[in-house]
Amino acid sequence: MASSSDNEEVRVLGKWASPFSNRIDLALKLKGVPYNYSEEDLANKSLDLLKYNPVHKKVPVLVHNGNSIAESLVILEYIDEVWNNNNNHAFLPQDPYHRALARFWCKTLDDKILPAIWNACWSDEKGREKAVEEALEALKILQDELKDKKFFGGETIGLVDIAANFIGYWVSILQEIAGLELLTIEKFPKLYKWSQEYINHPVIKEGLPPRDELFAFFKASAKK
Repeated sequence: MASSSDNEEVRVLGKWASPFSNRIDLALKLKGVPYNYSEEDLANKSLDLLKYNPVHKKVPVLVHNGNSIAESLVILEYIDEVWNNNNNHAFLPQDPYHRALARFWCKTLDDKILPAIWNACWSDEKGREKAVEEALEALKILQDELKDKKFFGGETIGLVDIAANFIGYWVSILQEIAGLELLTIEKFPKLYKWSQEYINHPVIKEGLPPRDELFAFFKASAKK
């Protein structure tokens, strides 16, 4: 599909502290696509959110020329297909097998790895040891897939890297609040190195929410 025209409507309905919402910000910035952003109050959902995502009523939602797409991984693939000439930055490889693998790892991130880490950071004392064990196992699985590559996408940021924004950025904040050591250079040297390459990539760095504000947001959530 050809690159879209300049006079189009691209809008994101999101939540600034959500890694799922942030994936869309990062993808559009990597593609060089201008867009309008609408911050959603999930305790008081806007009419637009209810209109554009009536099924799940969740963020993120991408609105492109009046058409809405929900679910962050679905949106990422849509962005990659629509703006496939911008900066020649493809998120998915050309080879069908490697495309399928990338989709598999994105799904594994959302279904297995992210929940394990989230549970470890928010678990009570009773369930913490088992939750931490599962989180470390999940991070090992991810590091084994990274191998010696700079990014999951090879030399450039790909679909799995964008989907792993939670690992690259949010984990260091949450583990600090929880007093845990999950993703460290000692435990997971390759994955830790990836996280540093990732958050210091100029486009990613610009697209991530401020660390101090994110820390304060989750610290307040932890107290609740």
